Amino acid sequence: MAQIELKRVHGDFGFEAVDANGHTVKMDSSPESGGQDFGIRPMQMLLMGLAGCSAIDVISILKKQRQEVTDYKMVVNGEREAGVEPSLWQDVDIEFHIYGNVDEDKAVRAAELSINKYCSVAATLAKAGADIKWKVIVHPAQ
Repeated sequence: MAQIELKRVHGDFGFEAVDANGHTVKMDSSPESGGQDFGIRPMQMLLMGLAGCSAIDVISILKKQRQEVTDYKMVVNGEREAGVEPSLWQDVDIEFHIYGNVDEDKAVRAAELSINKYCSVAATLAKAGADIKWKVIVHPAQ
């Protein structure tokens, strides 16, 4: 069982969450909601988790296929439901930027496997109703 501990450390809504290994994340509400921009918004953290989860999958798959990934970046954009509480992620668009001597078909397949099969965060968001779209951009080695 995973465990985190959360403590208020800054103003009304500035929190630090710590996992069992001592890794810390700072969180806060938006200034419009009374926060002080101390840390990441919890809903944005879900998108960060999606990116991290999928990145681990994609890099792992490509390494097993002996692809030479020299750099990696993801851009994730999300749109939440308007006018409802709670406001869930409705549309999520992902760009996978993969750099190096990488076969484009293998990169696309790795992303597809991650989003549709392996990434637990993607599955969680999808079960909550998010429409996840993605594309892969391979940047060949120069």
